[in-house]
Amino acid sequence: MGNREELLVGARRCLEEKGYLRTTVRDIATASGVSMAAIGYHFGSREALLNQALFAAMEEWGEEFGGAGGGFEELWAGKIRSFGEQRWLWLAGVEAFVHAQSSPELLALLAAGQREGRRGATAQLRGVPEAEVPEEDVRSLGSVHMALLSGVMLQWLTDPQAAPDAQEIAAGLRALADRVAPAERPAPRTGR
Repeated sequence: MGNREELLVGARRCLEEKGYLRTTVRDIATASGVSMAAIGYHFGSREALLNQALFAAMEEWGEEFGGAGGGFEELWAGKIRSFGEQRWLWLAGVEAFVHAQSSPELLALLAAGQREGRRGATAQLRGVPEAEVPEEDVRSLGSVHMALLSGVMLQWLTDPQAAPDAQEIAAGLRALADRVAPAERPAPRTGR
């Protein structure tokens, strides 16, 4: 591997061990065995390097679950398992979100990632390729699924003993659906 690749590996190791906010340039250089100056040369900044390493890890996670078959509860059981097995990824994501409030570049990257995540989740739930997902499904089903993912993830990071499991999530969604009034259907059009 070259210096660029070594830096990405080192940055990911630092994200796993120290998180997003506590990782320093020196930490990354030490973990990668590459000089601190190489970070600026290859990535421009510590933040840009950490962002690239974090988004690569998030993309790996998305690919792992993007093609996951099975039903809703099976899909959620896997996601919940990842909250524990890849706790560092979720914590680093939360830290990045907090940091993004003072970093317009990172905020734009996170927003783009959320848009992509909504579309991917919608395609997965509908069982169709992403290119075939209507925008209204992305705005409704994808947005609600993303909100559910974020909320459940925060519960698992905060209090895993009390956080819901996949069956409880499905039961909660069924109960919630019972509370939502049916959508009004437009009146049929006449052929005049």
